[in-house]
Amino acid sequence: MDEGGLTAQRLQQAIDTIGNNVSQSKDSAKGRLLSVAQARATMLSFMRPLGDELVPLQAALGRVLAQSIVAGRDQPPFVVSAMDGYALRSADTPGTLKLGGESAAGRGFEGRCEPGMAIRISTGAAMPDGADTVVMQEDVKRDGGTVVVPASEAEKNIRPRGGDFSAGTLLLPAGRRLDGVALSLAAASGAGQVRAVRSPRIAILSSGDELAPPGTTPGRFQIFDSGTFGIAGLIQSWGAIPDRLAVEKDDVAAIARAAEQGLTRCDLLVVIGGASVGDHDHARPALMQLGVEFAVDKIAVRPGKPTWFGCAPQGRVLGLPGNPASALVCAALFLRPLIEAMLGRDPEFCVAVHRAHLLHGLPANGPREHYLRARLDVDGQGRQTVKAFEDQDSSLISVFAASNALIRLPPDAPETPAGALVDVLPAGV
Repeated sequence: MDEGGLTAQRLQQAIDTIGNNVSQSKDSAKGRLLSVAQARATMLSFMRPLGDELVPLQAALGRVLAQSIVAGRDQPPFVVSAMDGYALRSADTPGTLKLGGESAAGRGFEGRCEPGMAIRISTGAAMPDGADTVVMQEDVKRDGGTVVVPASEAEKNIRPRGGDFSAGTLLLPAGRRLDGVALSLAAASGAGQVRAVRSPRIAILSSGDELAPPGTTPGRFQIFDSGTFGIAGLIQSWGAIPDRLAVEKDDVAAIARAAEQGLTRCDLLVVIGGASVGDHDHARPALMQLGVEFAVDKIAVRPGKPTWFGCAPQGRVLGLPGNPASALVCAALFLRPLIEAMLGRDPEFCVAVHRAHLLHGLPANGPREHYLRARLDVDGQGRQTVKAFEDQDSSLISVFAASNALIRLPPDAPETPAGALVDVLPAGV
């Protein structure tokens, strides 16, 4: 079951809840250090589901349904055999019957199974009129044009018409993300195309003289740009289309030009880095040139305090921290819910936490909500267990690659002993 999907009524309720007081949210949030929940709610108040489009079924993997799929006919559309064998009348068993023809998948027997007759049948083939049971071929002795069959009950080894679904059945609701199984069900209904929510296009802009593109020779004091590749990968896995803009140098005018380009052609601009208070943090000044008003200035979260959100006349902007691990954590906490909202899905479902037993104790937490990269497993008793990595430095991508979950520690949480239950947010897709 795809729990992130919403019924039309629930979707409208979610939109009404997060979207009716946009100006009030902006005024109350500006300049304050918001909690994760407050910041996310403020960001979501500016988002709306996108329009929809017709998509061929073969290109619909990962897309979100904008319109429910309802069965147009029964499946199977006729009674079929569940075995290779012989279709016949149960009243004629046991006995020796005359072979009267064959019913194969896609090529049914055109006549009627008369008394004393058996019809050779394949798995999935339509049951001949008059027959009410199938005897497996292993249980039948054939001698030329006759077969000897054992006793058989009516409706044995057959699948009823509509056994999978009936005409008029709701098969896939609007809001459902189409995985392989859902595509199979849509195809079984006969749908050659589906009406899907338009995939959000997300522009990604990173800046910094210290960044060199992977595959090039970096300068003596440069590192490779990794953040934009990680965020782009997550965006794609979450059902949106990444648009990586060229990495800009530490120049306010150049960053402003690139940002304007991203805002113009995309549904959301994600700016990585350049949002702190250093002499070379130019992202905010550049965005202010474009008229961005900041609805979220900073967030009481670790890592990721410099995360911000704003609106320009051209569109909306999410600012993520420059450190790759911080950016990836905050993408999970804020970017993914924004994408889900644009897709018309429940934006809170993807950040719902689970509970797991802590393998090793953790020290008391500070005033900010803390997300620790961790490994989630199942022990010999079937319990979910989680272990935080020792080094939580926000620049370490290798630690993030080894993790599959984030441990959430509330602000000012006391020391947590081993064995205690803690909140866990599964990481990744």
